[in-house]
Amino acid sequence: MGGRRIAGWWLSRRRQLYIQLEPAAWPWRGLSPINLSVFVTIIITSIIAIVETEPTVADGRQALFDAMEWVIGALYTVEYLARAWTAAENPRYGPGWRGLWRYMRTPIAIIDLVSIITSFVTPGHLQPYLLRAFRLARILRLAKLGRMSNAMGYLIEAMAARRYELLFSLFASLTFMVFSASLLYLVEGPAQPDKFGSIPRALWWATAALTTIGYGDVYPITVLGRVFGAAVALGGIGLVAMPTGIMAAAFSEAVQKHSHDLVNTKTGEVKLKSEVDPNDEDDVIIP
Repeated sequence: MGGRRIAGWWLSRRRQLYIQLEPAAWPWRGLSPINLSVFVTIIITSIIAIVETEPTVADGRQALFDAMEWVIGALYTVEYLARAWTAAENPRYGPGWRGLWRYMRTPIAIIDLVSIITSFVTPGHLQPYLLRAFRLARILRLAKLGRMSNAMGYLIEAMAARRYELLFSLFASLTFMVFSASLLYLVEGPAQPDKFGSIPRALWWATAALTTIGYGDVYPITVLGRVFGAAVALGGIGLVAMPTGIMAAAFSEAVQKHSHDLVNTKTGEVKLKSEVDPNDEDDVIIP
């Protein structure tokens, strides 16, 4: 009897921790206290990783930065173990070792693991390019913020729902870019062989013009080249706006689709509006 009571208490604590760690299971607005602490920690550690890349700040203080990274690594290790332990509460993964393995293979769990590894590696004796790679991996901790917001899930859902339209817009943009570079190669190549003397060289200008960036380092100087360049710039505005409109519509649909989801404050179980028990005071709408 005592063993069952201990097991029940253990599962209850795991469920409570899961509700704290999983934004979708948190029944109130905003982040849970634990996730809010994780959010602040990610911001602070990312700032530290960015500041560490400045030689005037890091020189002579490497031991301090290494000590902070060890503390950060310990905090992230606790978070990783807690999320791995509570993964069994998430229906996407399921219980047991198989559920744990499903969780560990997710991109966000891999990012968590990389963040921990980079915290415990002392970069003092690494080659310069490896040092930069480790510092970049530490800055990638910002990707951990994606799990803190339902909006990130909506964005991923929107991209998946409109993947064919987005792929078509990408293909259309690449086709237009190659066509523009080929055209400028014909009309501008003789005048500027160093910049438009081949299609690969002209592609740099086409990329800058199509994305409406216009660095100004490469530009046509002939009359015909400028006419075609203006047409490419105008066409680029439309091509850039196409995926933007697709994503805006898909994101709006995803938000509206989930706007009437409900969650039970005791169990954290997500319900649909049609499944609501009118007599259950614990069913509340999550905006």
